[in-house]
Amino acid sequence: MATGGGNRNGTHKLPNLRNSTSFKSKLPPQNVRRSVGAAGSTDSVSGRVRVAVRLRPRNTEELVADADFADCVDLQPELKRLKLRKNNWDSDTFEFDEVLTEFASQKRVYEVVAKPVVESVLEGYNGTVMAYGQTGTGKTYTLGRLGDEDTSARGIMVRAMEDILANISPETDSISVSFLQLYMEYIQDLLNPANDNISIVEDQKTGDVSLPGATVWEIRDQQSFMQLLRLGEAHRIAANTKLNTESSRSHALLMVHVKKSVVEKDEFSLDAQNRSIGNLSPPMLRKGKLIVVDLAGSERIHKSGSEGHMLEEAKSINLSLSALGKCINALAENSPHVPVRDSKLTRLLKDSFGGTSRTSLVITIGPSPRHRAETSSTIMFGQRAMKVENMLKIKEEFDYKSLAKRLEMEIDKLMAENERHQKVYENEIERIRLEAQKRVAEAERNYVEALEEEKTKCQMDYMESIKKLEEKWTINQQKHAINAEINNGAGNEEVVELKRLLQDEVCLRKAAEDEIHNLKSQLFRFSKMELAGGNSDGLQQVLEEESYQKKKLEEEVRVLRSQLAQISVEANQARGYPDGSNSGNPLPGQDSLGLLNHMRSRDGNNGERASITNLHEQVGLQKILSLLESEDANVRIHAVKVVANLAAEEGNQEKIVEAGGLTSLLMLLRTYEDETIRRIAAGAIANLAMNEANQELIMAQGGICLLAMTATDAEDPQTLRMVAGAIANLCGNDKLQMRLRSEGGVKALLGMVRCRHPDVLSQVARGIANFAKCESRASSQGSRHGRSLLIDDGALPWIVQNANSEASLIRRHVELALCHLAQHEINAKDMISGGALWELVRISRDCSREDIRALARRTLTSSSTFQSELRRLRIEV
Repeated sequence: MATGGGNRNGTHKLPNLRNSTSFKSKLPPQNVRRSVGAAGSTDSVSGRVRVAVRLRPRNTEELVADADFADCVDLQPELKRLKLRKNNWDSDTFEFDEVLTEFASQKRVYEVVAKPVVESVLEGYNGTVMAYGQTGTGKTYTLGRLGDEDTSARGIMVRAMEDILANISPETDSISVSFLQLYMEYIQDLLNPANDNISIVEDQKTGDVSLPGATVWEIRDQQSFMQLLRLGEAHRIAANTKLNTESSRSHALLMVHVKKSVVEKDEFSLDAQNRSIGNLSPPMLRKGKLIVVDLAGSERIHKSGSEGHMLEEAKSINLSLSALGKCINALAENSPHVPVRDSKLTRLLKDSFGGTSRTSLVITIGPSPRHRAETSSTIMFGQRAMKVENMLKIKEEFDYKSLAKRLEMEIDKLMAENERHQKVYENEIERIRLEAQKRVAEAERNYVEALEEEKTKCQMDYMESIKKLEEKWTINQQKHAINAEINNGAGNEEVVELKRLLQDEVCLRKAAEDEIHNLKSQLFRFSKMELAGGNSDGLQQVLEEESYQKKKLEEEVRVLRSQLAQISVEANQARGYPDGSNSGNPLPGQDSLGLLNHMRSRDGNNGERASITNLHEQVGLQKILSLLESEDANVRIHAVKVVANLAAEEGNQEKIVEAGGLTSLLMLLRTYEDETIRRIAAGAIANLAMNEANQELIMAQGGICLLAMTATDAEDPQTLRMVAGAIANLCGNDKLQMRLRSEGGVKALLGMVRCRHPDVLSQVARGIANFAKCESRASSQGSRHGRSLLIDDGALPWIVQNANSEASLIRRHVELALCHLAQHEINAKDMISGGALWELVRISRDCSREDIRALARRTLTSSSTFQSELRRLRIEV
């Protein structure tokens, strides 16, 4: 298929690494042909493609389904034969270079299939190891198994790199790796997923194929190579089919480039270095390339169950494998034309079949008689591949880096000689400097003697001055001591005087306290005598009046309690028997949003509404609100229920707010931990939050913080539904977006999904839809820029997860939220990476509401980012 440039004479000799000869290529001397390259003559050696067959053991499904049937193949590993059963009495026999049973270990497979190729790569040849077979027969297991949990399960890729690292020198040799996949005829970089359309470049002179756009990583140790493999496998495309739960949907290619210096044993010894100083001929560098190809499995559509996009993937896989089979047939039959350009796969493997590479092919088959046709096709592919002959060529070039090292040694020698001359020059300079220093030292001694005399004179004057100062200091100290004694005497007298004055003050205070006590006693006796003398009529009248007022207030409280009890009974009856039957639940089991729905029902709730209205007119709203602060828990509960029912009527909401009802309801959320009170109070606040003016009041009085704390503490689904409904109403106000987020409203709304109750989730979905709609409106008006706050707070994964919820109400709100988020172009990339694009496509096709379907289609077609991604995925809206 290709010719390559080899540049050196000599017959290659495999290193001591080889310890297995069961898969050793035959190199007949009559097939040697000579060619001259850039570095001399090179031996081209014929090497047939070596093929091994590996049988996969039965899986769980086959153990059950094929329990009464024998395997469709019979292996004879000692004879390197395989029998494919036609029926119970007839079979076809095939011979391969190696036959591996289902019990063959990964180490055994590596030694007979890949190790000879790795040894050739270390000698400077190109090598290819490839796995071919039906999907689910163990190709990826054979080649790409990492063996994190069981080291004995390591595949060919890992073991090959271990051998390469063990046989190179890190100082002189290098290894570089690229990891690619061929998906839908696009070459994609598994180490850099953004690089998803790499072009193939072919050398016009040599015919060599290269991928200059692929990411290349230098490998220094096995750990870094394992990290690259994990990164590549994470980006490789796989899917679940009927034949394989993790079916590869692309062909994976691991390219390993090895540069190894041809070093003599004594090249770096001192004598060898001295001999080679004058020799400027560079040493040789051998360049080998190892390609490990994990082909995607061939599959039949009716067996794999592929459909939709997976069907297109299967078609692409089968077309590329068919093109590879045609090329191998043409090579096996020595056809003058080989259709290499029919597929990118055949172009990439141009050197592996009919080229200059040593190629080993392992075909994987399954034992199930149900897949006999696929097994037969795989075996025939291997038989044809065995007829392909490659012309192996060693690739060597001059190692100019080693030459540079030799030149550096020559430079070092010249620099050492220069240093010697420099040393002589420096010695002469040093002699002159010492002579000059000697003369300077003599002059300095003369000056030092004169300075010493002057110094001695100065020291004498200094000592005399110090002596005089010490005498003056002693005299001053004596004077200071005398003054201190005088001052201490005067201070003691002042302290005694202060103590005397303080004692006088204490006595005066005690006398005043005694006088006050006597006055109090006299006042008590006087009051007692006045009462005994019959002058208590005025006091008695005041007491009677206070007692009457107290009884009147107690009577009024009893009346209010009886009226509240009567209204509760009537409300229970109205809710419990909407059809006149004897079934139903009492009012305490309902929440205030339920009260809103029941209060607006005209058939069964007229009596309750009339009772609430009567109470409102008879008692007064202010007194009802005052009962919210009652110490009696039952009174508080009945009072908050009445307020919740009144708040359900739009006409009462303004009166409740003006009378301070909103403040009282927020106080209940802040003060009480009773679940019933918090549930009904949150419902009443939710009713009031339907009015835009009330929404701003709720925010101004810290209502969103209280609702957020209630959402965090509450566990009852009905309480959470009330709180979620209130926050959802606030989310529909354009002016409150930033405050809602800063005061924790959005996070509290998202946190309530922990409940998983459908009623709670529907309110959460409604709030998210309202918030997204306001954001979309602000973005379209130009008043808002930047990514959605919902995406910043992590709401996108939950939205995508519930976009296809079974609950229609949740699904409708989430679909609207997705459409509104997608209308802002800056959110498109996050939505694509989060999987929202697929949900938008589904909504545009399958949503039951025409307006939402139209909105989704309009959003997808108007976004350039979505259009680009849809074109890349070949999806039409």
